[in-house]
Parts: sequence; C-alpha cells; structure tokens
Amino acid sequence: MKTDNRNQDGIKAAKETRNPFRSKIAVRLWLIMMLMVMLAIAFMWVVQIYLFEQNYVNAAVTEVKDRLEPMVQEARTGDLAENGELMSSLSKGTNGKMIVISENGEILEMYSAGHQLINDSTEEVTAVMTDYIKQTDEYQNISQTGSYNRMVRYESQPIALEIGIAVTYNQKPAVIILYYTLDQLHTVLSINRGQLIRLSIILTFCAGIIAAVLSRYFLKPICIIKASVDQLAQGDLTASPGLTQKDELGQLSDSVDALSQALQRVDVLRKEVIANVSHELRAPLALIRGYAELVRDISWPEAVKRTDDLNLIIREATRMSEMVRDILDYSQIQAGYLQLKIGRYNLVEIIESEIDVCRQISVDYNILICLESSDLMIDANVDAMKISQVMRNLLNNAVNHTADHETITVRIDQCDQKIRVSVINPGESISPEDCELIWERYQRSQHHGGRHSGTGIGLSIVATNLKAHGMAYGVNSEAGQTSFWFECDRLN
Repeated sequence: MKTDNRNQDGIKAAKETRNPFRSKIAVRLWLIMMLMVMLAIAFMWVVQIYLFEQNYVNAAVTEVKDRLEPMVQEARTGDLAENGELMSSLSKGTNGKMIVISENGEILEMYSAGHQLINDSTEEVTAVMTDYIKQTDEYQNISQTGSYNRMVRYESQPIALEIGIAVTYNQKPAVIILYYTLDQLHTVLSINRGQLIRLSIILTFCAGIIAAVLSRYFLKPICIIKASVDQLAQGDLTASPGLTQKDELGQLSDSVDALSQALQRVDVLRKEVIANVSHELRAPLALIRGYAELVRDISWPEAVKRTDDLNLIIREATRMSEMVRDILDYSQIQAGYLQLKIGRYNLVEIIESEIDVCRQISVDYNILICLESSDLMIDANVDAMKISQVMRNLLNNAVNHTADHETITVRIDQCDQKIRVSVINPGESISPEDCELIWERYQRSQHHGGRHSGTGIGLSIVATNLKAHGMAYGVNSEAGQTSFWFECDRLN
C-alpha cells in the first residue's frame, strides 16, 4: 500500500513537473518513429514504381506478344495484300493502330482496332508518325533482323509498344508497324498510385498519433523517476518511483528505491551518531568538570580521595581522546589517506599487547580475557599499527557486549598457510540482518552487556583496515557466542 501511494505521488509529481509532449526526449522519440515510418513509405513507393509497375508493363507486353505470335508467323509466310482479314486481326489483336509501309516509305494500309482508315487527315497524322519511325535504328535494320520490338516512351513513361515485322505486300518487301497502347495499364497504375497516396497519408496520420502515444508512454516512467530524484535532492528521503517494470527503467527505479532507503538509513545514522557522540562527550566532560571542582574544593587535602578523583578524570579524558582519535581515523580513511606500512611482524606479540591494554578496562567489569595460541611466534606481513587498531576495536567491542563476570577468548588458529584470529565473547546471538549491517559506520547491535561506550565506527574501521590488507573477515553468531574473525597469510 505504501509503495502504491509513493507511485501515485511520483506520477502526480511527474505530471506537475513536465508535460511529456513538451519534452525534448519525447520529441526525439516521436521524430525517430516518424522517420522510420517515412522510410517505410518511401520503400513502398520505390517498390511500387520500380518493381511492381515495371512488372505490370512486362506482363502486358509478354501477353501481347504471345497473342500476336501466330498471326505474325502467318504474315511472314504469305502475301499480306491477299489477306485483308489477317491485317484486321492484327489490328484487333493490338487494340491499336497498324500501318503497312512500302520499301520506299509509302503508307500502303492503315488499320485501327480492326477497321481500315481512309480519312485524309488521319493519313497526314500517320505520315508524320511514319517519318519518325523510319528514322529509328530498329526500322532501318529490319531487313536484317526480320522484326523488332520497341517501347515508345513519353517523359520516361511507357505509352505504347511498337512491333515491326518484315512482310511481303503485292510481291514486294514491306513493313508492318503495330502499336499496342498502354492506356488501360496506365489507368490501372494511376488508380494504384492514387490508392498508395491515400494509404501513405492515412499511415502517416495514424503513425503520428501512435508515435505520440508511445513517446508519452516511454517518457512517463522517466518523468516519475526524475520527480523522485528531485524530491530526494530537496530532502524528501521517502520519495520512491515505485515502478514495477521488468526492463532497464524498472531497474533504474529499483536503484532509486535503494538510494532512497540508503539515504534514509544514512540520515538515521547521522542523527544517531550526533546524539551518541554528543552524549558520549557530554558525560565525560561533566565528570571531568565535576570531579575537578571536587578535587579543588573538597578532596584536595585528602590524598587517597584526591588520587581516586584524579584517576577518574584521567580515565574519562583518555576515553574522550580515544573517541576523538577513532573519529579522526575514520575520517582520514574515508578521505583516502589510508597508507599501509607493511612489514614482517610477530602477530602473537601484537595481539598480546592489545589484550594487555584492554584488560585495564575489562577488569572494571570482572571480565576475563584469555589468549589461546599453539605458537608464540607467528610471523605475518602486516601493518603493525593497523592490526593493533583492528584488535583494539574488536576487543573493545567484545567488552561492550559481554556481561559482567564472563570470559572473552582470543584464539589464534593455524591451517596450512593461513592464520585465523578470532575474538569470541558470550552473549545474545546477533541476527543475520544485523550481521550484514554491523560493519557499517555508526551501527550498533541491540544486544550488549549494559555498556554503550564507543562511537559506533570501530567495526567500520576494522573492516576498512582488513580490506586494505586484502584479508578475509567476518562474524559468526550462534548458540550464545559471537565470534569476530579475520585471516592472513603465514610466513615461514
């Protein structure tokens, strides 16, 4: 329910933030889709004009040739003047004009659609056309070729098929010129082009609407995500797109959700560390001031009382110094100033030194710290200061989470060339969820031994130092025991 509300808020914010149709991305998407539509329409026109229409013409020409072939063969074998019915049939077969031209270029016969023409005006027009025909290369070479086919074009468009046939007329050489007009074919092609124009207009209009809708659909989740990011930037850390898409935008939405949760956690941690640090600093400062005044005003003459009070002041001042040191160390680590000074050191000696220091604190709570190691000399290539810091934080963490009169065990195990150092303390087990978070800064597990000392960044410093060394580390918590461990290579 919460996710749905966030989603609705994101949608509302997206609508208020930007109209998708005014978005540059939406316009680009629309233009890209329209460009693809235009390319598809252009492809249809190219196919129609250069493929389909040419196929129509070729099919019509082939059909005429096949239909006239028997009559052409008959015209070649006999005297055309003795077969008027054949000339009429040839003219009908082409549904156009037929002209018989003598060897010296005179027009002997004219037919149109199977009817003989005898009109003088028609003869004059035909004579002009005949003069043009006689100038063509195909006509001049017909005595050698016996026949020819020529496409008559006007402005690159085919308008008629011209067929020339060498024949005999009154025992003399002559030529038959047959014209097959393509008027009907042009009518069909014009209708097709008109339909293609209307189809292109309708397709462009529909594609424009669909492209606009799709652009808005694709842009909508982007606007929602942007609105959520803007809300996060303005300080509303609960903002979340809440998209459920199974694509890259859904993954981006999930990333923004994760960012929102991380920012909320950081904000909580920020408030917590401010409260913790202010409390932790305020308490020792109050003690230092109070006991300093007590020493000054009351216990100064009493040596024992004065010593106890001054020791308390020193202890609290030392704790404050350690807190400030941890905070400064962590700040330097986060700023990238961590530099290791690797050398060959006795790991047992480093650990024993830190255990001795920590015992000064644990004795106040009657907590015993024991070291278990099969060897007193275990060499490793480490930064001694950083490993000391790791052990100090792990031991302080163990003391803080161990009840009074319990025992903390530091165990050093050797397996092949690996050394595992474990700091084990009794107490309530840590949940798996907390085990994943305790390495983050300012995180504290909810179980403890009644003590809250520390800044909450000790384990984060541990993790950072061990990562810098390239060492494996982790925590195991079960059966009432918690074990923090890390591993390093042993030197022979």
